[in-house]
Amino acid sequence: MTRTIAIAAAGSLAAALILVYVMTMGSGGNDRFAQCRAGQVAGGMSQIGGPFTLISETGETVTDKDVIDQPALIYFGYTFCPDVCPLDTSRNAVAVEILEERGTMVKPVFISVDPERDTPEVVADFTENLHPRMLGLTGSAEQVKAASKAYRTYYQKQEPTAGNEEYYLVDHSTSTYLTLPEYGFVEFFRRDTSPEEMADRVQCFVDAM
Repeated sequence: MTRTIAIAAAGSLAAALILVYVMTMGSGGNDRFAQCRAGQVAGGMSQIGGPFTLISETGETVTDKDVIDQPALIYFGYTFCPDVCPLDTSRNAVAVEILEERGTMVKPVFISVDPERDTPEVVADFTENLHPRMLGLTGSAEQVKAASKAYRTYYQKQEPTAGNEEYYLVDHSTSTYLTLPEYGFVEFFRRDTSPEEMADRVQCFVDAM
């Protein structure tokens, strides 16, 4: 009888230890989104994101609080980009459509890193051709730089073409950032992520909120 009780007690202890492991190590400790993550950030996710102030495509001053009032996919690029930006933002728009069909609303956001040419009107034309709910943002050089720094993105204006000072390219990073109200930045997506995969991963984060 004593042995039976001892075995039962040992079994209960083992079950308790397994439960503790699942609740901490197995699920990423206090990270409620651990099961959704596919990427890692040096220093932790808290290293990316933060406050910013920009100008919307309608000419209004907005902050990060105004922009991230619902799940949002944020992309830094520029409207004169010949190939990369249109492809990436189109992919984001398709992912947003997939999510909307599932009943999940996610805001597609485009932040220009070319404030010299990307006026609110130019940005508005760009976003309207991609998705009716895509929010385009621009701003002063200082505002754009601060937003880029918050999200650890890179951009660098190339030298203009000889004889045409208005034509130039801008080197820039190409990740898309998923942000959630109250949580901020939670995940990034590389260029090779398909719309379907992006939608599935975003859905996981939304469901875990």
